[in-house]
Amino acid sequence: MLLDIWRFPQQTVANNIRGRKGCGQMLAIMSREGAVWWIAVLIVGRILGNDEFEYREEIKNLVAWCEDNNLSLNISKTKELVVDFRGSSELHDPIYIGGAQVEQVKRFKFLGVNITNDLTWSNRAEFTAKKAHQRLYSLRKLKKFGLSPKTLTNFYRCTVESILLGCITTWYGNCPVQDRKKLQKIVNTVQHITQTNLPSLDSLYTARCRSSAARIIKDTTHPANRLFIPLPSRRRLRSLKTRMARFGNSFFPTVIRLLNGS
Repeated sequence: MLLDIWRFPQQTVANNIRGRKGCGQMLAIMSREGAVWWIAVLIVGRILGNDEFEYREEIKNLVAWCEDNNLSLNISKTKELVVDFRGSSELHDPIYIGGAQVEQVKRFKFLGVNITNDLTWSNRAEFTAKKAHQRLYSLRKLKKFGLSPKTLTNFYRCTVESILLGCITTWYGNCPVQDRKKLQKIVNTVQHITQTNLPSLDSLYTARCRSSAARIIKDTTHPANRLFIPLPSRRRLRSLKTRMARFGNSFFPTVIRLLNGS
């Protein structure tokens, strides 16, 4: 995966993004700082048989497109993350853009999610737990001020639960058991503070998966809509074939099992 950061003067950004061709696996996030626009771009390339031609060619095309549209690539913030589960420890040739080498990293944060090259989510769980613990201090202070359990629960949902559920459909399915217990312990602590019963993280994760799947199934233009194929009976969905637990515990196989079991 390659993360590019663009920086360029204010202009018709939307038209430039729509005009980009030949980059089907690209995600662009735009933000503005004063009169300058920043775009974070994620390119995902799948390499089969050690043939990196298409992957590197797509990067060259993107660089050329940036030059044609007066966009400058910030190479210092461009990162490459290689996910390789083969037994051999082969070194991957670095990417060069404008003569500068793109840094290969083992982890980076994209859209608030910590992604590692082994696709484990302990770093994400640790970051989430640490950030949620910081909010518990304010919750305890509000309880000392005599606020009602209902108000404390509303504060928890706005400041703590929102952190625990951040992109949860992406990482929680493959989260190790010990990390799940660590996160659930935070919910248990909040229950003790507010003296109320709160839904577990597992139930919240299931609810988020169902709601996300419902939106994808309803939107026929969604790229993942084709994964939800009904069987001839129209009562169940066709299960996705998985060989590895890593894929079987990811969002789409998990949500299809949930929908078939309901």
